[in-house]
Amino acid sequence: MAWYLCALPNPWKWSDNAHLAFEGAPGEQWEGAALVPGLYVRLDNARPIAGWGEHSIPESEPRRKSYRFRTCRNYQFAWWLRTERDAPDAPPEYVPPKRPGEGEQMSLM
Repeated sequence: MAWYLCALPNPWKWSDNAHLAFEGAPGEQWEGAALVPGLYVRLDNARPIAGWGEHSIPESEPRRKSYRFRTCRNYQFAWWLRTERDAPDAPPEYVPPKRPGEGEQMSLM
């Protein structure tokens, strides 16, 4: 199982978004930066997943030509999961948000 941490600073500034993909790994520990200076994360029984990026989006994916999608680290990792871990499509009952900004998120305080 894999998880993806995307933390947005307040006040928001795109370049300061923090990103960390990780997976369960019993007995392992990891501590380090979450792709942004100053935010350190400690993982217990987990390890980071590396090696994904813009190159993870297939050349045949039409949205890859869009700067907005190509540079989105969430989108990059989603494609990595699809191609490297054979992640399935969303279940048929999933209804995506109708407008941008109405997405789902989990906040950690």
